[in-house]
Amino acid sequence: MLITPSTTHVHPLKLYTCVPHAFCVWTCPPKRFPYKYGVQIRNKAITNSTHTEMDRQGADDAEKIRSDFLKVLRSRRSAEVPLTVEPAKPVANPFFQEASPPRFSEAMESCPKAKIENFKELLKEENLYLHTEAGEQGRLPVLILSLKESEHRRRPAIVFLHSTNKCKEWLRPLLEAYASRGYIAIAIDSRYHGERASNLTTYRDALVSSWKKGDTMPFIFDTAWDLIKLADYLTQREDIDPSRIGITGESLGGMHAWFGAAADTRYAVVVPIIGVQGFRWAIDNNQWQARVDSIKAVFEEARIDLGKSAIDKEVVEKVWDRIAPGLASQFDSPYTIPAISPRPLLIVNGILNVHCALQCCFDFKNIGAEDPRCPLAGLEIPKERACKAYGDANSVDKFKLIAQPGIGHQMTSLMVKEASDWFDKFLKN
Repeated sequence: MLITPSTTHVHPLKLYTCVPHAFCVWTCPPKRFPYKYGVQIRNKAITNSTHTEMDRQGADDAEKIRSDFLKVLRSRRSAEVPLTVEPAKPVANPFFQEASPPRFSEAMESCPKAKIENFKELLKEENLYLHTEAGEQGRLPVLILSLKESEHRRRPAIVFLHSTNKCKEWLRPLLEAYASRGYIAIAIDSRYHGERASNLTTYRDALVSSWKKGDTMPFIFDTAWDLIKLADYLTQREDIDPSRIGITGESLGGMHAWFGAAADTRYAVVVPIIGVQGFRWAIDNNQWQARVDSIKAVFEEARIDLGKSAIDKEVVEKVWDRIAPGLASQFDSPYTIPAISPRPLLIVNGILNVHCALQCCFDFKNIGAEDPRCPLAGLEIPKERACKAYGDANSVDKFKLIAQPGIGHQMTSLMVKEASDWFDKFLKN
């Protein structure tokens, strides 16, 4: 079937807009009647009390998820310490855990900027450490860029999170672009990255150690704890509006943004880029290989310890349960993505070819090759439950899922522009 640009396809529970060679866009349909986890309630009068009861139930579910998640995060913390701020110096030689460090990102350089004369002279840079818990990894490096202003006012802020093996300094083009547009732009080094790494295998070694000892959670969860503590700090600053703090990230950073926002409602606008996926779905549908390959050392170690000749779904499930308890169960995307409602949430993913992008407008199950680390088909249930949550909250305009065809697992200029527009829409006004 030939689909022309900007064609809208309506399904009783779905609304998709496809733009070939650009984005496949999914937004919530208008709310017709309430339904619970796909079971629609029919032949029942819809009253204000009905909506109020459903809104309360959704809020209670989200709070329970946050409470349970916080218990898991606390279960492997070193001793908690008062949140303290320590001055730091700019990093002269940013550390990348890659044999050939990256030099340039076209996507980040394309981020919309305001034209300001003498911008470099007007740019204010802060480097500091936050102590989020005892121990070496409890020292959180933070980089903050903003414009110098003579008038005191509270401004919107956005936290940016880097991808695997990179560091906060890699994000500087984004920080500068957002700072030029009036934001306070913040980046951190995630656990075992940047200033928190000592060699090219620090992150890999931490993952293996977590499997062996079960005393840390270096994959996603430990950084989610840091993001909670970072929110403590940001909401205390006199130059930041505590009601206008956004969060975004790429790949691993997208996962950090997703879980940080699910855990802490102070992140008011959320844009995970090529990060949201279904961990349980991937196991059940034999689509776990690409994600496993991205941190393969820990799975190889588990394979040996479990006496397996090859990595299989049992190995994958046991590793997730060990290094990130609940990642493939109660904290997976079908539960934590709806918990972000009603805060504005834009999910941006990639798919490998245009044919697949057009198929996704009709049936996620028939998608072929795509971003192998974040298969779009794995978001069918999270997407439907998020739509329900945003519908119940009368906030259908605050949730959108878009997929760019032809790019696989990479952040693009189009994604950066969509994220920028989303933040401007919900944080600047």
